[in-house]
Amino acid sequence: MIARKCLVSGRVQGVFYRATVARRARELGILGHARNLPDGRVEVLACGPQEPVARFIEVLWIGSSASKVTAVEVEELDLAPDQRPAGFATG
Repeated sequence: MIARKCLVSGRVQGVFYRATVARRARELGILGHARNLPDGRVEVLACGPQEPVARFIEVLWIGSSASKVTAVEVEELDLAPDQRPAGFATG
């Protein structure tokens, strides 16, 4: 299992971006979260097998029909098993 923290920039708040990526995360079996940051970006934590996580990161560039993503910064994380999320949350 791998973990990636992604910071998504653009028009990604107030446009159903988090709900859209949460639905896709659940479809792909990704664990983690999507949450708004005070600076207008969305932070996404994605944990799972390498191939589904890679596909999910591609989804982050698409988002919802009303969003406009301008950047996705990806950082590799090393999470201990007890730090891994149990599902995918938005908040």
